[in-house]
Amino acid sequence: MRVLFLGDIVGRSARNAVIAQLPDIRAKHSLDAIIVNCENAAGGFGITPAICDDLFAAGADVLTTGNHVWDKAEISPYIQKQPRLLRPANMAREFPGKGAVIHTLASGKRLGVINVMCNLFMAENGNMFEALDKEIAAMRLGHEADFILVDVHGEATSEKVATGFYCDGKVSCVVGTHTHIPTADHRVLPQGTAFQTDAGMCGDYISVIGMDPDIAISRFTGRKSGRLSVATGEPTLSGLLVETDEATGLALSAMPYRSGGVLAAT
Repeated sequence: MRVLFLGDIVGRSARNAVIAQLPDIRAKHSLDAIIVNCENAAGGFGITPAICDDLFAAGADVLTTGNHVWDKAEISPYIQKQPRLLRPANMAREFPGKGAVIHTLASGKRLGVINVMCNLFMAENGNMFEALDKEIAAMRLGHEADFILVDVHGEATSEKVATGFYCDGKVSCVVGTHTHIPTADHRVLPQGTAFQTDAGMCGDYISVIGMDPDIAISRFTGRKSGRLSVATGEPTLSGLLVETDEATGLALSAMPYRSGGVLAAT
């Protein structure tokens, strides 16, 4: 299978670019599936039902999120009815929605996606590795799912790399989100799992992780406080393209995907 994962969408210009380009991206790269992290798609903070519907209509098969998933109140009733919109599996049980899904594609292939959130430097949640054990046991590669991707949402590179090795050989791909900066360590791990510490964002890189740099600098220097605003220049779409062995579901290759904006295209 050929599956593209796109990192965190940040704001309107990036959202519009993803929606406009997904059909062509799917055709150009002969993709079986597209997975998108959408947690910052609504003004840089959260996600709305209308945006989710637009992303699905454009060709996204599954949407993942992270710590900003609840920033827009209207998403709570929507996520209970839409199993292809995930929130981190290790959030408390009282939160609506689920952290994993097996979605059967039009081809009949079964796409498994697991969304978890790191424990270091993040809001308090359940143990991420325990949540991974539970979800992976419920969707074994080659049995219940033909491809499994884990979106590991977190700050610490060490924790995300540890997650990759922890899942190596059990899933097709582990890819990090949240820091909005693409890392250069895309590779296939020894037991066959594709990995990248962070896929980067779909957003304007003339920014501080997607936000207007002047406002961000003012906050860092203590000269000004206030709400951050999304940078509105041309976005770069950043992600990871994974190809797997049809027989095993394990990765044959892991290639960075970047298009548009100021970052070098891949």
